[in-house]
Amino acid sequence: MAGGSRAGDPRERRPWPFYALATLMTVFLVFLYGPMVVIYLLSFQGPDGGVTFPMVGTSTYWFAEILKPGQMANIPVAFGRSIALASIVSLVTVLVTVSAGLGFRRRFPGSGALFYLAVASLVMPSLLVGFGIGLGFKLFDWTPDLFTSALAAQLTWTLPFGLFAMFAVFNRFNRAYEEAATDLGASAWQRLRWVTLPILMPGIIGVGMGAFTLSYDEYARTTLVAGNRNTLPLEIYALISSSTSPTLFAIGTLTTAVSFLVICTTLAVILRMQRRRAARARPA
Repeated sequence: MAGGSRAGDPRERRPWPFYALATLMTVFLVFLYGPMVVIYLLSFQGPDGGVTFPMVGTSTYWFAEILKPGQMANIPVAFGRSIALASIVSLVTVLVTVSAGLGFRRRFPGSGALFYLAVASLVMPSLLVGFGIGLGFKLFDWTPDLFTSALAAQLTWTLPFGLFAMFAVFNRFNRAYEEAATDLGASAWQRLRWVTLPILMPGIIGVGMGAFTLSYDEYARTTLVAGNRNTLPLEIYALISSSTSPTLFAIGTLTTAVSFLVICTTLAVILRMQRRRAARARPA
């Protein structure tokens, strides 16, 4: 057909760097997700199976072992602690980062130094951060605990990421909506409550989800300041150090499923909010 591209035209072929990058990306994905797939498969070993291939039958026996009384690691209790701690970390991260996003919308003396000071903990070794917090609690004769020292340690990890994400959300915000609300007589609180926060809500939910998953999986910053109550990552590490069985793989499968459930639920909520907003903006 005149004017159309011809099949096999050399000008339509992709350059070789495209195939090289595609191959590199494929290798990266296999390297990233291959071990996870192996863990998922081995978690369904039969009762006589071990921690390596070949699989000896298939069953959910090792999942039931997690809940069996008398286990060396109390996974259900540790799981509940991790969920509670991650929820608090997520809430505090959202409150602080939203407030910081609102505050940094205008430049003020020392704003640059304050921002870099807030994110500096990302470049510090995680164990040293936890060690420093533990020393601080010892200095003041405070008892380290999951919801005090461990909470503070995890916030040094989630807050910088939350700030980066929230600043990106605020940078895309169109202030014309606020100006229109002001022209219609809205007060500062009404503008924030009914205009700014609803528009930013998908990003705010995303920050909360990110903080939750970061806290839920955190080990290094928590290990020295958790006190007498272990989180799920600490309990899993203790179990790895003492025994090896497909129960570890079953725990890994369940914890990953929880993470994906949180992510998918968050994405579903954001998608629903965006659809409702688009429906309201559509002319009748």
